[in-house]
Amino acid sequence: MKFLPTTRDELRELGWDQLDVILVSGDSYIDSPLIGIAVIGRYLATRDYRVGIIAQPELSSERDIMRLGEPKLFWGVSGGSVDSMVANYTASKKKRRSDDFTPGGINNRRPDRAVIVYSNLIRKYFKNTKPIVLGGIEASLRRVAHYDYWSDKIRKSILFDAKADALVYGMGESTILQLADAFKLHLDWRKIRSLCYISNEPPEDYLKLPSIDEVRHSKSQFTEMFHTFYRNNDPLTARGLYQKHDTRYLIHNPPGSYLSQEEMDEVYEINFALEQHPYYQQFGDVRALDTIRFSLATHRGCYGECNFCAIAVHQGQTVRWRSEQSIVNEAKRFNSHPRFRGIISNAGGPTANMYGFECRKKLSEGCCEDKRCIYPTVCPFLKPDHNRQMNLLRMLTAVKGVKRVFVASGIRYDLIIEDKLFGRAYLNQLVNRHTSGQLKVAPEHTDDTVLRLMGKPSSAALTQFKAMFSDAVSHSEKEQFLTYYLIAAHPGCTDDEMKQLKSYTSHNLRINPEQVQIFTPLPSTYSALMYYTEQDPFTCKRIFVEKDINRKKRQKDILTRKPAQNKSKTRRSRQ
Repeated sequence: MKFLPTTRDELRELGWDQLDVILVSGDSYIDSPLIGIAVIGRYLATRDYRVGIIAQPELSSERDIMRLGEPKLFWGVSGGSVDSMVANYTASKKKRRSDDFTPGGINNRRPDRAVIVYSNLIRKYFKNTKPIVLGGIEASLRRVAHYDYWSDKIRKSILFDAKADALVYGMGESTILQLADAFKLHLDWRKIRSLCYISNEPPEDYLKLPSIDEVRHSKSQFTEMFHTFYRNNDPLTARGLYQKHDTRYLIHNPPGSYLSQEEMDEVYEINFALEQHPYYQQFGDVRALDTIRFSLATHRGCYGECNFCAIAVHQGQTVRWRSEQSIVNEAKRFNSHPRFRGIISNAGGPTANMYGFECRKKLSEGCCEDKRCIYPTVCPFLKPDHNRQMNLLRMLTAVKGVKRVFVASGIRYDLIIEDKLFGRAYLNQLVNRHTSGQLKVAPEHTDDTVLRLMGKPSSAALTQFKAMFSDAVSHSEKEQFLTYYLIAAHPGCTDDEMKQLKSYTSHNLRINPEQVQIFTPLPSTYSALMYYTEQDPFTCKRIFVEKDINRKKRQKDILTRKPAQNKSKTRRSRQ
């Protein structure tokens, strides 16, 4: 099967009268291993479940949502690859005009709070229907009471607002399969891990979170709640949680075990079409495919735990990687695609250079509660080792039909510095073979106070890495540059810190920054907690938080304004 069905005609061609599962997504249907809804659907299909997809359904009529009928087992609802509010609005709360996951690229198909809207749409046209199960990053990050930047308030778990039956958090393959089996066999599904549901009574052995009323009325209670939530995300150590919402309870089961390497390999053995479904292709191309069509996901998870990033809460703080052979086999399959011209756009994960090594202690005992893997410095138990990724890149380059393999994901330069055996060799290999002229790094800032609040390494590490990179380029035949991702208006950052950052980028990096974004408080991140409470959650000390949108833009302008413009403005101010 090249695609999962999305029309009634396709069901007839397959000889199916009804689907077991219907998945509804805020993205167009892109059949790729880098699109969550496609992975979940295809994974269920390998277990002989009949699965269909309705992408970006029209909201004003029943035409799309009723197109495939009603499923036998359940509806699966996702906002798409990006939280719908992030997809629809900039950090300045302006409506985005484009959407890389919508046919034609115009942002006119994804509703705000898509998970809630789609759940309501299903119930509008299917009374007393089969269970509605939420999933994807929008549901995952909003599974407990959370601060919502766009409404500037604490919102309930999305389960309550969507009036859904269950919520699958995290990557989801194992959980959704267990849930489908339970629905099929009429078994009690409420003990499945990585699952949330609503109950009239809390389990006796679960940890109590402060209630929705308590966290709405007390910022200290909200901070306490978030600490407990965040610390219970590791499959080896986490306990179940519950939180009272009015007269009922959100039940948050402990996270399930991560997929083993063999199980991950099995997921990526599925022969995805690497195209948009023809039904949606008629409405235009999706830009996301230009980037992901011939990209390889080599691993999942991230132990960077940057405070503004949601990856640790969604994918996990423990890195898991596929076998080299599985990744190579996927690259070989690219040759059968008519569009493949020998270029692999990216071989990486959330952070490119975390493939192939993890802390042995963490793998056997779980994440440490009192310290992080690479902040403020790299933990000696982690032992970064880039040799395995170097070998993988060489294996991919040797695949017949492959001309170039790029590493487009960002890298952690502190891991390269810490790897005394292979760090420099890895950097040399990137510079010589796997970059297209620019290597992405994300220092985000250079002021140590702001970096501490971000959970990022000190500016000294950036200075050291830049020297390493310059040395690697000097021994290369290619001209290469570093691209720096920077953030304005993060909690703790004032105009003064931005001016210091401007001075650093001008004098130490010798650039005028272009890759600068205004900080967006993502749900279920520590930085969003700081933004809302205006406190450092680890010290409880008050911090400055810029909340005025125009002054946030001014912080960005301080950094991006070209030197000539600065001089001009200075002359005018003196006059």
